Amino acid sequence: MDLIQAVILGIVQGLTEFIPVSSSGHLVLVPALLGWSSPGLAFDTVLHLGTASALILSFWREWMTLIVSGLRSLFRWRIQSADERLAWLIVVGCLPAAAAGYLLEDFFAQVFEDPIVSAYFLLVTAGILTIAEGLGPRLRSLAKLRLSDAVAVGIAQAVAILPGISRSGSTIAAGMLVGLEREAAARYSFLLAAPVILGAGLLQLPDAVRTRAVGAGSLELLVGFVVAAVVGYLCIGFLLRYLRNGTLYPFAVYCAAFGLFGVIRLGGFAG
Repeated sequence: MDLIQAVILGIVQGLTEFIPVSSSGHLVLVPALLGWSSPGLAFDTVLHLGTASALILSFWREWMTLIVSGLRSLFRWRIQSADERLAWLIVVGCLPAAAAGYLLEDFFAQVFEDPIVSAYFLLVTAGILTIAEGLGPRLRSLAKLRLSDAVAVGIAQAVAILPGISRSGSTIAAGMLVGLEREAAARYSFLLAAPVILGAGLLQLPDAVRTRAVGAGSLELLVGFVVAAVVGYLCIGFLLRYLRNGTLYPFAVYCAAFGLFGVIRLGGFAG
């Protein structure tokens, strides 16, 4: 891997982690379509830690409030405020992805090895976004999030471990389908993402260190991290502003087009 590839993949990760078009699918498909070798586990882990840092920086005030509120309710053994309630609903929403990642780790690892699977799943993401935009009632604010809503969005986040299924797309779509406003669904999606992305990155870090010799060097790792963090930070603000009035249809069209291109280019219709 050279610096140009590190910059390009950092941009891809930063853009696609939060814009609902699937970062995992793009990180599998882009190198395959360009004929690059796999960047390796170490580089992939660093990119995800970069976007996790963008999330923490974007929502640090909310996270400080939620952590304090969650601990306060834990010591009191009772939930009294909206912030305390939201803190625990974030915990609930993270559990399905944590369980799926732990129990199905080998399965997900095998799926990531086949780029054409990512292309097909991008078509699924297009369908998810279209259905949510067409059917979601979008009436409730984040303050009215229910336990059942948190479970539904959490399950959507677990499914999105599959490459090509957009994590932000599936969780925003699930939020909209249970009745949240677009911006509220996106905010809850981003709050859910921080512990999941950060936790997955930290769990992969020991293996990434052991395999660091295969793939990117120190400079490429640093560049990828910084680029992913900066681009991710900008994309979070963009998407929150866009979803106040914009729809998910443009992202659905993009996922359908890129997924179809990937399927054709990689020979998915052959035979």
